[in-house]
Amino acid sequence: MPMFARWRSERESQRKAERFVERLLAEPGDVDVRWLAQTATHGDTDHARWELRYARRSLGLVTAERDALDDRTGSLVARALAGATARDPQVAADMQDIAERQFNARLSAYRDALAARASAATTARLGQTLFAFAGGSFRQIDEHILRGGELLGQYLTEANGALRDIFGKASLPENVPPSAMTRRA
Repeated sequence: MPMFARWRSERESQRKAERFVERLLAEPGDVDVRWLAQTATHGDTDHARWELRYARRSLGLVTAERDALDDRTGSLVARALAGATARDPQVAADMQDIAERQFNARLSAYRDALAARASAATTARLGQTLFAFAGGSFRQIDEHILRGGELLGQYLTEANGALRDIFGKASLPENVPPSAMTRRA
């Protein structure tokens, strides 16, 4: 590929990552924030809002890493998300390092929750992870854990839809199984 065409392609991928990150930066709903504050953060709505922000961003990055058509998408999204976080007016300049560490801790925990093959359903594991960060304890599965897991399941669904909308979706000929595509290449 000629150098200019490669540069243009890389720039287009970068723009797509930035558009995807814009979706991940959507604010959590006030109803969800109030619910989490009442059930986990002892009434602290700021803490509840940040936990839901971290959850949406973490799950969006995990989605980009595992579900994208191009292996580079995850790293492009991570870079765009880091840049957006550095420019986020809601994060004080002297708190950037702390915000980054907090995000990375949640990213790791949500990855683990999605990858675990434990007896609990994925939504329950996601809800427990949310409550572990929001309430400081790992709770048994109850209606609040399930509601949190369902909310984070919505975040995953939204991120996956945004990924397809922005980066495209796989398109295979009707009569060719996906396993046969690697033999054709």
